[in-house]
Amino acid sequence: MRIEENRELGPLTTFGAGGPARWFVRAESEEEVAEAIEWAHGKRTPFFILGGGSNLLVADSGFDGLVLQIALKGIRSDTTLDVKGRRFEAAAGEDWDSFVEKTLGENCAGLECLAGIPGTVGGTPVQNVGAYGQEVASTIENVRAYDIEQRATVELGADECGFSYRRSRFNSIDRGRFVILSVRYRLQPGGAPLIKYADLARVFPAGSTPSLLQVGDAVRTIRKSKGMLLVEGDADCRSAGSFFKNPVIAEEKATEIARIAGMEPPRFPAGAEFPGMVKVSAAWLIEKAGFARGFQLGRAGISSKHTLALVNLGGATATEIVALASQIRSAVFERFAVDLEMEPVVLGF
Repeated sequence: MRIEENRELGPLTTFGAGGPARWFVRAESEEEVAEAIEWAHGKRTPFFILGGGSNLLVADSGFDGLVLQIALKGIRSDTTLDVKGRRFEAAAGEDWDSFVEKTLGENCAGLECLAGIPGTVGGTPVQNVGAYGQEVASTIENVRAYDIEQRATVELGADECGFSYRRSRFNSIDRGRFVILSVRYRLQPGGAPLIKYADLARVFPAGSTPSLLQVGDAVRTIRKSKGMLLVEGDADCRSAGSFFKNPVIAEEKATEIARIAGMEPPRFPAGAEFPGMVKVSAAWLIEKAGFARGFQLGRAGISSKHTLALVNLGGATATEIVALASQIRSAVFERFAVDLEMEPVVLGF
C-alpha cells in the first residue's frame, strides 16, 4: 500500500474543483482496501471512499483525512444461463459505461438506458443509479463489500440493500459502513430494450425494433445533448450530472404547484414505494423559479444544455458552486415551498 500526502482531489472529480486530501491511497486489491482502513483507524483519522468522482463535490479546503480510491478491476460472466438470466460480476473500480457497453455487445438487456453515465461500477448500488425508466436495483443480484464494523468481507443480496429512488442502505442508514468491492448483475440475453421515456420514444417510435446497442448509443446521444455525457473540452461536462433530485410529492402538492405556475408541471410515477405520490421535474421547478440555462454566478453556472446540471465554467471554486445551488434552492422553496435535495456527495464542508 502506497500512501500519498496532500493529493489534489479536483482532478479526480468531474466537477474539477476542490482542495487536497491529507492522505490518499489508490487500492488495486481487496487486501489494500482492508489495510488502508486499518491504517486510518490506527491514526484515528476520518476516511472517505472515492470511486469515479462523478457524484462528488470537494470543499476548497480539501479533506483532512484519508481518501481511499477504489481501483479494483475485473469482469466475469456466466457462459451459461438459467431461467433468471445471465450473471455479470464487475469489480467496483471498473468504468461503468464500458461495462454497460460490454453487456449490450453480448446482447443482454437490463442496463441499456444507463449507458453514458460517468463513474464506476461500485457507485451504482450506492446511489441506485437510474435513468430513462431503469434502475440498477432491478438487475442487481448481489453486492460484495467490506464491512468496516465487522472487519470482514460480506455478501448482501438485493433485498438486503434497501433500494429506493436514488437511495440504498449504503448512502442512508449505513452510510460509511461498507466499501463496495464488486457487484453482480442478472441480465436478460436477447431481451427487448426498454423504451419508456419520451426522449427515447421519439428516436424509436412504436413499431421499431432497435437493438440493445442502438438504444445504448441513442441514450448517449441524448445525454450529450443535455450536457450529461463527459466530453473533453466541453465546459458543460464539468459537472456532477443532475445536481438535484426530482422531488417526490403528494398529488395535492403537484396541483398546488400547477396553480402557482399557471401550468401543469411534468410529473412521473413515483414508484410502488411511494403510494399516492408523484415525481415532478426539478429542472422545470428551477426554470419556473427564474433560472435559465446558461445562468452564471462567478465561475459557476447552470449548463447551457440542461437546467438540472450545475457546471464549473473554468476555475470555479467549490464555494461558488455551493452558493449557486443555495440560491436555486432558496428560489424554488420561496415560490413553490418545495425543498430540492442535492444529489452529489459533498466532502470536507
